[in-house]
Amino acid sequence: MIREEHGIQHSLLVGSPGTAKTSVFIMYADKFDGDVKSFKRINFSNATRPSNFQAGIEGELAKHQARVYRPNGNKEMLVFMDDYSMPKINDWGDQETLEITRLCIEQRGLYSLIPDEAGQFNKFERLKYCAAMRHPTGGRNSIPPRTMRHFFSLNMPPPSTRAIQNIYGKILDAIITTKRYPGTTGQEIIGMKPLLIESTIVLWETVSKRLLPTPTKFHYEFNIRDLARVFQGIARVAQASEYKVLQTTSRLKEKIAPTLFMIGLWRHEAERTFVDRLITNQDKKIFLDMLNKCTKEKFRDACGFDDEQLMTDIIFADFQRDAEVDEYGSILSEAPYVYEACPSINSIKKRVNERMAEYNEKFPAKKMDLVIFDDALFHLLRTTRTINSPAGNALLVGVGGSGKQSLTKLSAFICKHKFFQISLTKSYTEKSLQEDIKLLFEEIAMRNGSVTFIITDAEIKSEGFLELINSLLATGEIPGMLNKDDREMFSLGVKPLL
Repeated sequence: MIREEHGIQHSLLVGSPGTAKTSVFIMYADKFDGDVKSFKRINFSNATRPSNFQAGIEGELAKHQARVYRPNGNKEMLVFMDDYSMPKINDWGDQETLEITRLCIEQRGLYSLIPDEAGQFNKFERLKYCAAMRHPTGGRNSIPPRTMRHFFSLNMPPPSTRAIQNIYGKILDAIITTKRYPGTTGQEIIGMKPLLIESTIVLWETVSKRLLPTPTKFHYEFNIRDLARVFQGIARVAQASEYKVLQTTSRLKEKIAPTLFMIGLWRHEAERTFVDRLITNQDKKIFLDMLNKCTKEKFRDACGFDDEQLMTDIIFADFQRDAEVDEYGSILSEAPYVYEACPSINSIKKRVNERMAEYNEKFPAKKMDLVIFDDALFHLLRTTRTINSPAGNALLVGVGGSGKQSLTKLSAFICKHKFFQISLTKSYTEKSLQEDIKLLFEEIAMRNGSVTFIITDAEIKSEGFLELINSLLATGEIPGMLNKDDREMFSLGVKPLL
């Protein structure tokens, strides 16, 4: 991975989104001996400044000699710069953030930014660098040749259809097994795996060709990650085998065949992955037409259902179970979060209203009197589904007063998360935001809590706020926010959970 031929010690992976550029470096770093080597990831964006990069590097170094710094523990460190071509180009055609990375690589050090030491050069030892970027097409930046010459560049092509089938086939093989799903019903469920994989790939390819990005729909980029999201939803249901969600077709009032239930689950996850990103009713109709066509072509003959049966629409939620209580009303065990089908819209609406009543009783000063009509209910289900998923983050887009904050607050309560929103003042700065995020780290690491952090467009005072949030979402940390003692304390706090 890290080439040292002809003096080249650094690697650059170039490829389209979802081709595993980041995953390759992370998997490579996972093989490191932690006592000898370390790994540092820095995520670049349009708002990344040279100071962000320098703070990220210097936060991992300790003084070895006068003006000589090495990674903590005297280890070797691999610095990974993700989305390397993203930094903004200035009026003179330069990317200032990339220039400081070039300086760091060429001269093996940087000039100090500490006021008392300004202008003094600090030498960095035991560092190697790697980077990943997208192809410089479609308005995306390239990187200067003076910077590129320090890297050995490799292109990462997207996997073939056969490779994708093998990848997700192995994943489903590990989740949907004869041990978890025995008997005749289990065999029917297991037999659905090839059909699900093939239909998902066909649907994804069709959407990618039909719903293309435009200046007003720039986020219409559907890559291999979207395939993973569809299968992630299916896996959440399949992994709950102890609750027999698939074998008994969950809690549906009208029992249906497990194979038809699997088709309904697949359609639901496909809608959540694709429809929720579309911004016009016309685009949504186009997708639903493609979904219906794909469903008929792939499942009609193979499963023996007629067209009306195949158009099964099932709603899923993970907060339908009750806590186990004794005869005195004391809670013996908390209600489990099981991602399963809802019996009906009215039943899940009743459950949401019960949760809202509990919220109003617990927080009378922040009482919410929301009318849970159908659209609001569906938005709530999307939000709870997202924040209860691993690394679940959501960008809610809508007009003011459409209930984005209220529904998120209720979703956080339903998922038993602490809800946090910054208190914006005239003196609130990027440093204040870092202090608030540090408190959230403490809540998670030291008290084993879960947090739903919401920030609105009105609370973003500068582009620097976006850069901090981008770094937090991409790498899980903010350069320079935590000192050595904080990291050790938080690491010890989360160690029992690993």
